[in-house]
Amino acid sequence: MNLEPLLLATPSGDGLKLRPEGPWVAANVSALETLCRSVGADLDRSRSVTLDMSGISALDTLGAWILEKLSRKVSSSGRSAQVVGVPDHFSGLLEEVRQVNRHTPAPTAAPNPVLLRLNDLGKATIDAREEVATFLQMLGALFMAVIGVVRRPRSLRLTSLVYQLNRIGLQAIPIVALITFLIGAIIAQQGFFHFRRFGAESYTVDMVGILVLRELGVLIVAIMVAGRSGSAYTAELGSMKMREEIDALSTMGLDPIDVLILPRVAALVIALPILAFIGSISALYGGGLVAQFYGDMGPAIYIARLHEAISVTHFEVGILKAPFMALVIGIVACSEGLRVKGSAESLGRQTTTSVVKSIFLVIVLDGLFAVFFASIGM
Repeated sequence: MNLEPLLLATPSGDGLKLRPEGPWVAANVSALETLCRSVGADLDRSRSVTLDMSGISALDTLGAWILEKLSRKVSSSGRSAQVVGVPDHFSGLLEEVRQVNRHTPAPTAAPNPVLLRLNDLGKATIDAREEVATFLQMLGALFMAVIGVVRRPRSLRLTSLVYQLNRIGLQAIPIVALITFLIGAIIAQQGFFHFRRFGAESYTVDMVGILVLRELGVLIVAIMVAGRSGSAYTAELGSMKMREEIDALSTMGLDPIDVLILPRVAALVIALPILAFIGSISALYGGGLVAQFYGDMGPAIYIARLHEAISVTHFEVGILKAPFMALVIGIVACSEGLRVKGSAESLGRQTTTSVVKSIFLVIVLDGLFAVFFASIGM
């Protein structure tokens, strides 16, 4: 019995007789591939090929497939390929291998672009409905938690609330003040640069005061909080979900809404108006410095002009938006954190989704408030 595979090629007129011998198994795959390549030239010159399988001592799926490829190579070029001498105990395997990849897949019709668009629109509608349902469900759960705290004030986790206030409020003051200071300075510089052409530099103060107090102050701060604190909330809750800590709380009879989510959302609702106020003052201060060094407007004139341009109404419009923006950021961040699955990829995806949704909803909410306040004359 041959211990090594062989492939004997015997020319017969314009035909070729191939006789594989020995073990054609996966352990000899390198030798089998070499043998097949060695008879490639003879195969190309022959008009017919006879494959005599009587000399094979061992055969597995790999060896059967290599022999089948030889047979198909001849058949595909329109020549005759005949297999003879197949032992009975190998015939079933060879028949199974012969049926592999024999059926050409039916060509698929090109999809209708209109139907594809309608399908995408339907999926987007279903996803939007699910997002709205998740948001309302979290809002309702928070409302019930707040009612529980009103009934039982001692159930409020004051330590957690103070800790979150320190994290998202006190520790955020430096970066909020710096960014809003720069925003106010840039707005003032651009205002002086362009209004100077028309001799209307003094209106730069009006623009800075109204924009900062009504719109940009709270909007910039809310976007920063969404990126800084909202992402942190999603990552924290997502990590707890991955480690099954939230399930452990439920097992111990504790409501995750009361323990984890309510203190975080409450801290956001309290801290964001304060940060918006600090950011607005910082932006006005930045505008004042630019007015002094770039616009040749002294502090006294700047403050006097600012006093004439703005009113308490402008400040109220900006500050009234802050708690609602904070509520949206908190709900979205916590909802996305609870939707994290058991992988790091899911955690990263939901954190990114949380920030994008929060910023989008904050801008939409700011636009709705702008229309509302304009309609009531504020």
